[in-house]
Amino acid sequence: MASSTSAAEPLPVPRRARSFVSAREVADLAGVSRSAVTAGASVSEETRNKVLQAAQSLGYHVNHLARSLIQESSGIVCIVGAAIDTPHQSRILDAITRRLQAIDRVAMVINTSGDEASVEAALRQTLNYRADATVVLSGTPPASLVDTCLRSGQHVIVINRDDQLVGPQEISVDNDGAAREAFHILFRAGCRNMAIVTSSAGTPSLVERERTFQAAAREAGLDVSVTRAGPTSYEAGYASAKALLPGAGRPDAAFCVTDLLACGFMDGARAEFGISVPDELCVVGFDDIEQAGWSSYELTTFSQPSESIAERIAGLLETSGHGNSGKPRMVFPAKLVWRKSVRPR
Repeated sequence: MASSTSAAEPLPVPRRARSFVSAREVADLAGVSRSAVTAGASVSEETRNKVLQAAQSLGYHVNHLARSLIQESSGIVCIVGAAIDTPHQSRILDAITRRLQAIDRVAMVINTSGDEASVEAALRQTLNYRADATVVLSGTPPASLVDTCLRSGQHVIVINRDDQLVGPQEISVDNDGAAREAFHILFRAGCRNMAIVTSSAGTPSLVERERTFQAAAREAGLDVSVTRAGPTSYEAGYASAKALLPGAGRPDAAFCVTDLLACGFMDGARAEFGISVPDELCVVGFDDIEQAGWSSYELTTFSQPSESIAERIAGLLETSGHGNSGKPRMVFPAKLVWRKSVRPR
């Protein structure tokens, strides 16, 4: 009579030609039904141990995409954004993906920097994979694609947007309060000929910062010039300096709606015109990217709470289940980071 295999003995592994192991192979090796491997069937502890041992021996991994066809949740969260190579977007993407992994979610990133047709095709792929949720980063994609996710039954969370769509949960940074504070910082520094350096992107958060700064200036009886030299980039900031600073009537202060623009603007001011920051020109940015703290910039700016936003997203996904719950918009403050690009108050 053949002796039975003990729990401590490794199961014999058949020779294989393919790279992926099927659930049927695990079941055959363990001597159990296929449902004990794939469908979460209620099995005895002895059977469970056999399955685990066989799976480990064969190097089997559960196909969660296939399992999502018979279960309510796939565990996939789609993150949709543009300019993900820029410092701020990279930081928030890093924070979100780390937090999603901590709650056993799988992040699927879609870069919307391409043409609209390819973006829509990529977004529809997430629907084919039955993604549970979509997180839309600031400014992208178009509202019509957000609506597609909502109509498919996805849980949608939008960051720094104001599309007036019914359904998404909203997380925002207090752009209004920060822009108003930026104006008063420069005003207290004695600046009276101010400029706004922004971009052609026209995203809701950038537009809100621009409009609020202008409104604060009007309340103080000042006019503010606005320059848009291209996309939200270092190069656009540099080009803005070349456009704004020649001549006798040049600004004595600039509010740059992102730090990346501010870094380019400061370099352009110094390299092209020999202007001293902050003695001749005060500059305030927004985002508090790593470069803002470099000794060549020492940029006074406002910090976006990336870790807190990521934590909030994870909390919404864990507590709201599958679908939107209509919770109110959450607004995080943007914390002032005082450095040396503005003269002392």
